[in-house]
Amino acid sequence: MASKDKKQPEPAKRDDSTKSEIMHRLKTHPYLFIGTVAVLVIVIISFVFVPAIVPRAYGGGDLIFGYYNKAPIKYAQNNYFYQVQQNMAHSQQISSDDPNYIFKVAQVWRGAYEETVIHMGIQDEMKQAGYIVPTDVVDREVAKLPHFQENGRFSSTRYRAMDNSSRMNLWRQVHDSVAARSYIQDVSSLRTASKEASFISSMASPRRSFDLAVFPFSSYPDSELASYVQENPGLFKVTHLSRITLNSSEREARQILDAVKNGTSPFEEAAITNSQDWYAEKGGDMGIMTAFEFMFDINDEQERESIINLEKGSLSDVVKVSAGWAFFRAEEAVQAADTNDPSQMEKIRNYVSNNLRGRMEDWIIAEADKFIVQANESGFDEALANGNMTKKTFGPIPLNYGNTALFGSLSSSGVPELANAGTNQFFWTLAFSTPLNSVSRPIVIDDNVIVLLPLEEIIAEESETSNIENFFPYWMNSGTQYAYRNHFLTNEKLDDRFDEIFWKLWGGSY
Repeated sequence: MASKDKKQPEPAKRDDSTKSEIMHRLKTHPYLFIGTVAVLVIVIISFVFVPAIVPRAYGGGDLIFGYYNKAPIKYAQNNYFYQVQQNMAHSQQISSDDPNYIFKVAQVWRGAYEETVIHMGIQDEMKQAGYIVPTDVVDREVAKLPHFQENGRFSSTRYRAMDNSSRMNLWRQVHDSVAARSYIQDVSSLRTASKEASFISSMASPRRSFDLAVFPFSSYPDSELASYVQENPGLFKVTHLSRITLNSSEREARQILDAVKNGTSPFEEAAITNSQDWYAEKGGDMGIMTAFEFMFDINDEQERESIINLEKGSLSDVVKVSAGWAFFRAEEAVQAADTNDPSQMEKIRNYVSNNLRGRMEDWIIAEADKFIVQANESGFDEALANGNMTKKTFGPIPLNYGNTALFGSLSSSGVPELANAGTNQFFWTLAFSTPLNSVSRPIVIDDNVIVLLPLEEIIAEESETSNIENFFPYWMNSGTQYAYRNHFLTNEKLDDRFDEIFWKLWGGSY
């Protein structure tokens, strides 16, 4: 981070070596060069932009899209936000005839907003660090602006022609841009240790190719679900109830129950008029329900059982429910679960999957173990054929924990069951510790159990590891830039109100 003692840069020399120096910097440190140059572009474009898209609701006043460290993120004539938005809109050249016009406009404004947040965040951190931009450095940068050039040199006449207010505003913008440039230079100039680059490049080797057998949790058979239903029949009773819910008070719920009981208010009418849940418009009708579905709404087990087992046409007492107070009417008598009914089986499967995942997992792992025994006896392909399973293959890939873009990754393997395996250390341990042409033990990855067969192991060529080693510093620099941008855009100091303000302005404009 820059400090108060930072030395002033020497005045730029105007000689023939300037272009070659620029090209050298671009080739040796492209991210650093682009970042440091870009921060002054916004100042320059204030003199060359073409007026661009603004909402009809915008009357030229200040618009505040949020706050950063309590400072307003303001869109005002010729300020940073305004200039970035104008430049981006001009470069996009969005046509009002484009069917996606408003969404493209939103992207432009959001992009300008985020650049402004980052700019303000940098200024805030530089201020906290106590950094002071030398005034003569700012003066030199102002003198370089195209607006003040005449015949390739700074024109004091053009400079004095600008009114004092505009001149001070421009000086402040350049001052902030120089501070931002210093911040980016400090962050982007962090050096990468040569041994670190060498170590990372060595991770490109060895690489392994694999065959893969997948045992999805969805293969858990209905017969196992039916067995669980037989073991726990009370959980899966089926009933058809209607309900009336009041979130005001138990007393009001009882008053309505009494009116239904004495016939002064039919149940359906009372539900439509008084009930405060999503069944009201259906006259209170809840449809077909399974007993376990009431566990999350009625905590008292005795009350829950009495309601589930109501006789057809009978009313329950008022009971406490999650939304307040309710009473129920049985439309049909309670019945045992029908394991031949697909809709009921779907509910049962969801219950077991969400609440008894270990039961499913144990069964599927046992199936995978049977497969492994058969694969070791008769071969991987034959075991797959006997199980009517499809073989999947992937690789060669290195031990790329985290799916870094420097190497081949699981995310690009074309095997959807491995989509989240890249950050699973147990997967990588299994993949690279299992001997070649040996069947691995089973492992759970998301909603699947998988079995691997490592087929081949190759060593990366020296030229490839050398390329990775050379590229690594730039990759790290890119990651650093992403990190500091993300730091400001997710910072707790940011009070983001962009969506609220933008759509308030543009919602009725087009």
